[in-house]
Amino acid sequence: MTEPVRVLIVDDDALVRAGLTLMLDGADGIAVVGEADDGDRVPAALDTRVTDVVLMDVRMPRVNGIAATRRVRARRNPPEVIVLTTFDTDENVLRALRAGASGFLLKDSPPAEIAEAVRTVAAGDPILSPGITRRLMDRAATDATAYDRARTALAALSTREHEVAVALGKGKSNAEIAGELFVSVATVKAHITRILTKLGLGNRTQVALLVHDAGLC
Repeated sequence: MTEPVRVLIVDDDALVRAGLTLMLDGADGIAVVGEADDGDRVPAALDTRVTDVVLMDVRMPRVNGIAATRRVRARRNPPEVIVLTTFDTDENVLRALRAGASGFLLKDSPPAEIAEAVRTVAAGDPILSPGITRRLMDRAATDATAYDRARTALAALSTREHEVAVALGKGKSNAEIAGELFVSVATVKAHITRILTKLGLGNRTQVALLVHDAGLC
């Protein structure tokens, strides 16, 4: 049988943690393996539990979800991170995505949507729709320093890798990119792997943000 997706829930609100645990534990293909009540408790929790996905609150009293996400993604073979937020925290979400989160969820999302998001990111795909990605990226302040840094980083890519990176910046799926470039989905995935390695990034959302900083979409 396929192993369940192992989830760690991080939130300073005990009721939120309890609700998410009740909602997810035992759901199709998902097992909640632990909880943490603040960002500073996450490393110890990950040291003692094999975890595939972390559901991470943004606002916590000691170590916020952005700093905690950055620490999680710096680990060897890190779990994916989904940020828990509300629509009025766009800037915090952007910072979390830059730190390596694979996407975000609203805390009042339907149970089925949260469960599907967990399974999606565990499979290596982001959970930001193109529309939401564009809304968030439009909020990103692109100054001269960020522009130059992004252009310099992207210059390290081959022509085809650059094309794939720009497509990621436009929120396109692997299948859409494959269709546009007349290559297989497997080839697109291989290009994305090389892009992440060359740029020193953790996921495709970070690539998309870099492309946006470079003014390419």
